[in-house]
Formats: sequence, structure tokens, C-alpha cells
Amino acid sequence: MSKALLLLNMGGPNNVDEVELFLRNMFADKNILPMNRYLRKFVSTLIINGRLEEVKENYGLLGGKSPLLELTQELIAKLETKLEMPIYPVMRYVPPFADEVLKQCQEEGVSELILFPMYPQYSTTTTLSSLEDLQARCKILKYKPKMTMIEPYYDDYHYIAASVDKIIEAMKEKDTTEYDLLLSAHGLPLSIIQAGDPYQNQVQANASAIKIYLKERGIHFHDIKLAYQSKVGSSAWLEPNLVDVLRNPIHRKVVIFPLAFTIDNSETLFELDIEHREIAKKIKYEDYIVASCLNSSDTFVELIVEKVKTI
Repeated sequence: MSKALLLLNMGGPNNVDEVELFLRNMFADKNILPMNRYLRKFVSTLIINGRLEEVKENYGLLGGKSPLLELTQELIAKLETKLEMPIYPVMRYVPPFADEVLKQCQEEGVSELILFPMYPQYSTTTTLSSLEDLQARCKILKYKPKMTMIEPYYDDYHYIAASVDKIIEAMKEKDTTEYDLLLSAHGLPLSIIQAGDPYQNQVQANASAIKIYLKERGIHFHDIKLAYQSKVGSSAWLEPNLVDVLRNPIHRKVVIFPLAFTIDNSETLFELDIEHREIAKKIKYEDYIVASCLNSSDTFVELIVEKVKTI
């Protein structure tokens, strides 16, 4: 049985001209905007018209593109030395799209697709959205491979160890007891959580596991807080909002770890490291540190290899 590994992610614009494509595809997703398709189109058009130029400017500060695909390719290069199967990135809203990858797998006679979500916690807006997209495109292609989805790994020991390694790496041997550790997860509207999405519970379990692991390693922070970022619109979202936490400081030395991302993207490199850094600067934080995502760290590579080999 011929197998291939697909790394599933939302994607990020590969150039400024792809920003509109990214936004249109994201807000056309029924899992992102769960409403009838006519209302979804109306709402998405309002959001895009209001945000397009601002988002383009933001990507301009990152060199005109998201680093996500390039960093994913670096991860794949490492994985290819340890796994004897083709490995492909599959993005939800920008190329490389699922249909391109699926056509290639179909032509090469791949009969089993191992799906590794680059989202540690399960959500209908991420893991389910990617899975449904693959299933729909397979149907169009009349391609019927076996699909095996790797389970959420938010509380996996190796994932927690890899996360803490990144936090400690960012501290550069500074005294952790002088810093608040802010675990920042991507936010979601409360309506999605109330509809049964398990994301919030898994994020909270993820944060608890990091706290336990730090204690076991004898690493102590002044305080550890969970917060949510990337709120859009006026509806109720998961709280506390990271912006509110930063604007009402109890302690002015912080290190932020992006909890719900495994690969750096605009929401880590722009939102956390540029936009939110400005807030900290204005309020005169003594130190503001942003840890990088796992990217192609050896521990993360080993986690993926172990998950794939145990199937």
C-alpha cells in the first residue's frame, strides 16, 4: 500500500496579490462563518472590503508574504530524511490547494493518505474544515484513498516538551521568575464553542499540561496566563483577549508563546511581534519577548515521525 503524508494548514498569502484570495476563501468557509451561503457572502464582502488594504499593509511589513509555506517546506525537508513516503503541504485558502496535491497522489497510485493537522487542538474551523475540503475534492476527482487523520496532540508529552523548549530558548537564560508567561491561543467566537466545538477545552488542557511540565522541570515564572488573540468583529469571543491583558499590566516583563500555532505566520510574526509589541512599548513594558513556533524543531519532527510510524 502506497502512502503519502499531508501536512494540513490554513495557509498564508505567498505574495501581496494573494491576500484577497486568502480572505475570500477563508470567509467563504462555512466552518468559519456558520450561516446560510447568501448571508455568508454578504458578511464576507463587508469584512473583506473593510480590511483588505490594512491586511495588505500588514503583509508588507513581513516582506510581502506569509513565511508559513517556506517554513513548512523546511519542516518537510527534515521529515523526508526520516520517512520513506512523499510529504506534501496542503493549504486551505491559498496554494498549494488540496486538489493539486490529490491529483499528484492519484497519478502516483497513492492508496492511503496520512493527514497530519498542523493545529494541535481540534476545531471545526481548522481540522474539520481541512478534512471536509479533502473529502470534497477527492469526490470530484473520483479518487478514493484511505484517509487516516492523526488525533489532536495538544497534550502529547513530546509536543509539550517541544513547546517548553521554544519558551526557554526565547528567554535566552534570563531569570524566568521575573516574567509572566502568556500562552496565546487563536480566539474563536463563543457561538462556535457553544455549538459544541471542543477547541476551548483542548486549549485549556494544553495550557495546564505546560504548567505541569514546567513545574516538573523546576522552571518557575512570575505568573502563567492563558489568553486569546486575533478577535475580529463585535460578537463575543473567547476571553481574556490578549490585547486587554497587555493593556492592563500587573507585571511588565512578559514572554508570549503562540499556543495554537505550530508554524510561524502573520498572526505570530505580525500580530504578536509587531502589532502587540507596539502596545507594550507605549505602556512602557520593561521587556516583551515572543517565542517562535515549533517550526522545524527536532522535537516536533520526532513527534510527527512517531505519530506517522504508529499508524
